[in-house]
Amino acid sequence: MDRTATGTALLAQLPPPLPADRIIAVNRPSSDLHTARSHTWNGWTFDVPPGVFVPGWTSRMIHDRILDGRIETRGLRYAAMGVGLGVEAVAAGLRGAREVHALDVHPASIAATTRHYRQLVGDRPGTAFHPRVGDLFDAVPDGSRFDVVTFNPPAVSRPVSDDPDIVRNVCVGAPLVARFFAHLAERELLAPDGEIYLIASTTADLRALVGHALDHGFDPRIDHLHDWQDGVITFLFRITHQDRRDGGRP
Repeated sequence: MDRTATGTALLAQLPPPLPADRIIAVNRPSSDLHTARSHTWNGWTFDVPPGVFVPGWTSRMIHDRILDGRIETRGLRYAAMGVGLGVEAVAAGLRGAREVHALDVHPASIAATTRHYRQLVGDRPGTAFHPRVGDLFDAVPDGSRFDVVTFNPPAVSRPVSDDPDIVRNVCVGAPLVARFFAHLAERELLAPDGEIYLIASTTADLRALVGHALDHGFDPRIDHLHDWQDGVITFLFRITHQDRRDGGRP
């Protein structure tokens, strides 16, 4: 795979989703979702209320990169889409982001994020914290601009449960990502030099996800590739505004 490919060249070489039975097997939901749990990361313990998800390994790849600056948020306006427990919001606040927008459709997740941010970051001079409950960017005021956006979407391409909380966090599918890029493009939410980091695996329809980015004027590139050695490959895409000289889809 050519990791420098962009546009239609990137689209053409992305693998198809895994077989349905394999997708379901590697996304079996935990039986303790509706209980109180805890999550430890970077020496901190996060309380996990019922209905809020414990971050998985793909989410941790984003968390680590925000904390160490591989995904830079210092001095920047950052939006964490689907923030869940709030780890990436905490990491960005400690990194010194100018603004941290914690976005989630799930009120309990935003409540948990706010609590963890107040406990671990607090009132940090030069950093504004904005927790918002809403569908994608619906709760974001008009005129907002983001320098960095991260999203680990629930893009698994097969239903793995009929529990609404599991569906919300795991298997809404590619249409949600299409709306995500549409919101960004139509409302001009991404700054001219802004970056989107979107992570997804071969349990999702990667060609559809990348196609939606291209269709809305964005330029995805592979930032990181991880093979879990079990048939699943995870792609971290770095997505910017499309260079019209490169072209998107014809």
